Amino acid sequence: MYYFLPVALILYYAAPAPNGGTKWRNLALLAVSFVFYAWGEPVYSLLMAAEIAVLWALGLLIERFRGTPWSKAFLVLSLAVGLGALMYFKYANFFAVNVSALFGADFNLRKLALPIGISFYTFQTLSYSIDLYRGKARVQRNILIFAAYVTLFPQLIAGPIVRYTDVAESLGRRGHSAEQFASGAARFSVGLAKKALLSNTLGQLSSLTRAVSERSALSAWVYAVAYGLHLYFDFSGYSDMAIGLGRMFGFEFLENFNYPYTARSVTDFWRRWHISLSSWFRDYVYFPLGGNRVAPWRHVVNILVVWTLTGFWHGADWQFLFWGLYFGVLLVAEKYFLAKPLARAPAFVGYIYALLAVLVSWVIFDAPSGPEAFAQAGRMFGIGVRSAVDAESLYYLRSYAAPLIVGIIGATPLPKRVFARLSERFGALQPVLIAAALVVCTAFLVDGSFNPFIYFRF
Repeated sequence: MYYFLPVALILYYAAPAPNGGTKWRNLALLAVSFVFYAWGEPVYSLLMAAEIAVLWALGLLIERFRGTPWSKAFLVLSLAVGLGALMYFKYANFFAVNVSALFGADFNLRKLALPIGISFYTFQTLSYSIDLYRGKARVQRNILIFAAYVTLFPQLIAGPIVRYTDVAESLGRRGHSAEQFASGAARFSVGLAKKALLSNTLGQLSSLTRAVSERSALSAWVYAVAYGLHLYFDFSGYSDMAIGLGRMFGFEFLENFNYPYTARSVTDFWRRWHISLSSWFRDYVYFPLGGNRVAPWRHVVNILVVWTLTGFWHGADWQFLFWGLYFGVLLVAEKYFLAKPLARAPAFVGYIYALLAVLVSWVIFDAPSGPEAFAQAGRMFGIGVRSAVDAESLYYLRSYAAPLIVGIIGATPLPKRVFARLSERFGALQPVLIAAALVVCTAFLVDGSFNPFIYFRF
């Protein structure tokens, strides 16, 4: 933030932009993005460069043979390359371990390190190839522009998933202004505050209550609420930072969160949570399978397939499959049984139902194993607990009451509305608060020892 980002911005804005062209600025952005990625994973930056070259060339062939069977063949090959790398690095160990256990064999597969962000940039390149084949995107003939798109560092390792069609025009020509840059810096600072001040603090609370010596219903509920808020402020904070950084470099990325904890159903929740992922699966998996324009039994299968894949995308372990199927079953139930009763019921019924369903899902999501996921979820309802309340959890609840309350309120639109009204009344308030938040975040990051990066699994 204080070394790499200023250098990146200086190099970017120092690059010439005759007549609003972006050639040299794209090159500067490509260079700093490769440095950003290679800083942590120098070997896997070569993997990314190889994928970029191969998928760019296959894109040219898809366009060159458009209207012939060869175009589809090159599309299939591009999907195989992208998904093949993802499957090998992310899922090979999972399948090897489970096949070994099933057949009593030992494949002795070396433990593979997961390239950071491979799930995100793989889905981005897949969207380019598919949209190109469908005729929804124009072929990119300049490999450097294509590489700049794939390696775009603001959202490379934690999303949102940016489709090529969303930024194709900006890659060729984009405007820059002081207002846009200031808006981006403010959005970045808000996201950083979410991550450094709220998410990390609530993450500490969730870790403490998950590890209490005396398991109680209270510890299970405090853990579930704290972890749900930790995950929200972490992920939405990173999305805010990516959107803000994008604006600082002239891009407008789509929103990725829309107050998901105010949803009145699970269907509504997934329209608001990680929007770029759910819309990706909708457009590239659900619709091609037939969506809801099929027989009811096939519609149910389509939903379960999509959510099995969604769960598996999040991690190579059984609890992620359970997590995806859990949401798949809930969505099927809403489509065919619960939609009308929820619509007729008072609003608070929908809010409580959705929050309860989502909190249980996060317990499954965060569990180290399938059995522990079900055991932890059971404790929320008094199953397998020693008591309803324990002294240790009460102590943590009192100690973290302030960030917990701030987090609950911050997950609603209320703070944004209040801040907007105050900014209208006191014009200088916004930059002062943003600057103060940046200073406080810096202090927390310098002094803090708890700063988890939960996207290594993605």
